[in-house]
Amino acid sequence: MIPTSSTNHVDFDRVYEPAEDSYLLLDSLSSPGEVSFLTERFGPRNNGDARISSPLIVEIGTGSGIVLAFLTAHAKTLFGTPGILSLGVDINQYACKASVQTVETACQSIAHDSRHASSSRGTGFLLTSFTGDLTSAIRPETVDLLVFNPPYVPTAGVPTAFATNEVNGEKQAVLYADSDVLSLSYAGGMDGMEVTNRLLEQLPSVLNVDRGVAYILLCKQNKPDEVTQRVREWGAPWKVDVVGRSGKHGGWEKLQILRICRGSYPSCGIALIRE
Repeated sequence: MIPTSSTNHVDFDRVYEPAEDSYLLLDSLSSPGEVSFLTERFGPRNNGDARISSPLIVEIGTGSGIVLAFLTAHAKTLFGTPGILSLGVDINQYACKASVQTVETACQSIAHDSRHASSSRGTGFLLTSFTGDLTSAIRPETVDLLVFNPPYVPTAGVPTAFATNEVNGEKQAVLYADSDVLSLSYAGGMDGMEVTNRLLEQLPSVLNVDRGVAYILLCKQNKPDEVTQRVREWGAPWKVDVVGRSGKHGGWEKLQILRICRGSYPSCGIALIRE
């Protein structure tokens, strides 16, 4: 089992606490089928040649940073190469600060763990984690792998991240109260899909045209079958597969992980579904 990072430093009154959805992402990304997929897509070629460039791994909505830390700290294990660059984006500034520390803690733990002979050489490199609205601040066609654990709970509406105060005659954006900030991590609006729909619309323009892939978490009330059909209607070369499931014990929060990718690259379309 691949270890996860400590989150003891995170203020969970302001930042989403890792839960079943977070751990389903970790389990799915580290499953044998997905490690094989990621290694073939981003690791060294069989003839020993390196990929043209270091993969850019982006997590949208980092929360505590536990997923971003997992991908960065265990880059060699998951991608077949430590030569990845990772980037975090969250609408919540407290989450951005927490995720940087979570990633740093995870990488330092690997570097000082005598059980990992490759030491820090097996870890990727965190660029930063910044406050932003989904992929709006990311250059088009630059993201190789995108991970999104969205606010998926159906609610009456999606909260606004910022209020506007007037100081010395100038309008300034300020974060709402902590309780409102935390609601940004789970309140998904109609069908829990308002934020996810926006991200789906951005995928074709932000993902690398040759090897871009996205992992998106959905719950039962998000109508994942409809989302899958919508992606298929994008046409070639897009492919979508279910690569993770949980929640069989009952309740409406049955979760799925969709892998969405451009199918022209080798291995796209191979899926191992975790029950």
